Amino acid sequence: MTTHVLVLCTHNSARSVLAEGMLNHWARRLGKDVQAHSAGSAPSGRINPFALEALERAGVASDGVRSKSWDEFSAEGAPPLSIVITVCDSAAAEQCPVFFEGTGGSPAKVHWGYPDPSNADGGDDGKRRAFDLTRQAIGYRMLQLLQLPLHTMGRAELELALADIARN
Repeated sequence: MTTHVLVLCTHNSARSVLAEGMLNHWARRLGKDVQAHSAGSAPSGRINPFALEALERAGVASDGVRSKSWDEFSAEGAPPLSIVITVCDSAAAEQCPVFFEGTGGSPAKVHWGYPDPSNADGGDDGKRRAFDLTRQAIGYRMLQLLQLPLHTMGRAELELALADIARN
């Protein structure tokens, strides 16, 4: 049974897209039955071009990625979510979305905050660097997530393991 992971950020244009791309990339490469999705509470309707560039530079497929509302994941017929990860930067006082369970049960939830690479200094080169670093940091956590025995863990155990990843 596929483990569905939803990554949320307010606008679903940068960090959540990087996370979706990296988790799907690593899951495929490692032969894991995990599917990442991303969404936002107030989607911008567009993907930040620096996010797409960062994925492309890393050899990560981004076809089919789009900025979308989290409403799609609480509607009838949505995939049953096992994990919901928020990636907003609480240190920057960003308002992170709070996900309410829809039709898919009660997923494990964790917050893995990252600074918004869109706000990086240094013009386009600074933004590219920031997007690459954010992609790498997210990718590292996604690799750790994929090492967990997801199909045998209960929600409480999974939330503890995901919180441990957040501290590392």
